[in-house]
Amino acid sequence: MTESVAPSRLDRRKARTRAALVAAARELLASRDPAEVSIQEITDTADVGFGSFYNHFESKSELFDAAMEEVLEEHGALFDALTADMDDPAEVYASSVRMTVRMAKTHPQIAKIIERTGVTYLNAPNGLAPRALRDLKRASDAGRLDIGDPKVALAASGGAVLGVLSLTTSNPKPKAIDAAADELASRLLRMFGLPDDEAREIASRPLPRP
Repeated sequence: MTESVAPSRLDRRKARTRAALVAAARELLASRDPAEVSIQEITDTADVGFGSFYNHFESKSELFDAAMEEVLEEHGALFDALTADMDDPAEVYASSVRMTVRMAKTHPQIAKIIERTGVTYLNAPNGLAPRALRDLKRASDAGRLDIGDPKVALAASGGAVLGVLSLTTSNPKPKAIDAAADELASRLLRMFGLPDDEAREIASRPLPRP
């Protein structure tokens, strides 16, 4: 049996520095185009030395990719946990749509990052996209939704969510966000074959709380 080795002080310091850089990238991604951000600004925001950057990342692009991957994985893991007890795969899909749009008020930093850069990651191998594709396929296999080509269904869903997120992050009124989230989920369910009344009922069910 192999014994685990506790991280050294140096390892802990490196981990803290990397985490600070990723956190800084997330903060900057929420408000700026990555092309406008300098490495000096990143290290200043992270409160680490300029030279520390290259101990962890080869470029700004690599850092921003890491930050975006963390955001999408955080998002996906949260929704997996919140929908784990749902039996209806159509409700799982609709709930994820509704909660994603509601991030404009519940997780504004994540919402702004997804709204700003999310199109690039619709086909990402981890994080948000594969989970959404999984949920659509499960709903299709269960006979709950008629999605056709899963990748087209994912693109249609993702594009619609990003469009509504853009509206809600620019006008973040809580009641308007809730209404937009539920309306979008209802319309997507109808687009994938559910009757109007059932789609509206599913999109109005109480959402799980973190």
